[in-house]
Amino acid sequence: MTDTPSSPLTLLLSAYARRTWGERIAAAVPPGSLAFVTAEAAIIVDAPCMADIAFMTREVTGRSSKNNLTLELRDFQAVLRKSPRLRWLQIHPAGADRPIYAELRARGMKVTTASGATAVTVAHSALGAVIALNRRFPLLADAQRRHAWEPRLGERSPRDLKGQCAVIVGLGPIGRTIAGLLKMLEMRTIGVRRGAAPVPPCDRTIAYGDLAAVLPQADWLILCCPASPTTRGIANAATFAAMPAGAHLVNVARGEVAVERDVIAALASGRLAGAYLDVFEREPLDAASPLWDMPNVIVSPHTASHSLGQNEAIFDIFLDNLARWRGGQPLRNDVDDLSEG
Repeated sequence: MTDTPSSPLTLLLSAYARRTWGERIAAAVPPGSLAFVTAEAAIIVDAPCMADIAFMTREVTGRSSKNNLTLELRDFQAVLRKSPRLRWLQIHPAGADRPIYAELRARGMKVTTASGATAVTVAHSALGAVIALNRRFPLLADAQRRHAWEPRLGERSPRDLKGQCAVIVGLGPIGRTIAGLLKMLEMRTIGVRRGAAPVPPCDRTIAYGDLAAVLPQADWLILCCPASPTTRGIANAATFAAMPAGAHLVNVARGEVAVERDVIAALASGRLAGAYLDVFEREPLDAASPLWDMPNVIVSPHTASHSLGQNEAIFDIFLDNLARWRGGQPLRNDVDDLSEG
């Protein structure tokens, strides 16, 4: 899509995003070719919003969970729904599994993600989790709280990471970055994705349908895939039973990808030696969940991707896509063009 100064595009964004990036957005396009409208202003007007494009930034959704929407997100979604001219929405997450996104796409709207902007941060979180769980840091922290001197000696000694096998489910930017980091630790990596075509730096790549065949090798099951009909519930009781006793789970994907009651049971029985869980079936995690008190579990409040530099990385993707939109070029991270990682 192209525009001219006589018919400027109108961009919908939050008041915070307007204050933070408005001048830089305006400077990136020809004078007079872009107008702004904030969600805060549009929601109080009893009339349609005439936005053509929208940028939904982290402060709009950051304090919401899929089960608990904040007022900011509810208002922004309401404005999206009353914007009949809207043709493109840029969002800040790497995944687009909120119901609103499917709703807008059904209206013929383009939805683009910030896939890649958080890959390094999430991969660092996963790497930290692998090292922490392998070196028994959660158990050491538990002993410290109890003032207990419990050296990891004899049978309690951690295994060396060198030579252990990580099965990485999902090979988008996050999964590929995790694989590269684990290779630096001399671990073996098996990637799982839609097809079995080789994906560096994995030692081997298989299709989702072949996951069961490699689970007996999986010292680590690392979930970083999108939630889809193929991946929902892919980590379940049968999955854990097929893995070696004492294996570990890392979930930086979506809560729906792992069956939470089966995760809890596997951890309680010792089938899983530990887990790093950044996402849950319901968020925030229920205060009554046994996961909170399991000494071999690291509970992370959906924060594996958070960093001070993340917003700028997401903003760079938006600017790139804005230029593409104005030039009639294919958009980066178009949800309709993305294949499962």
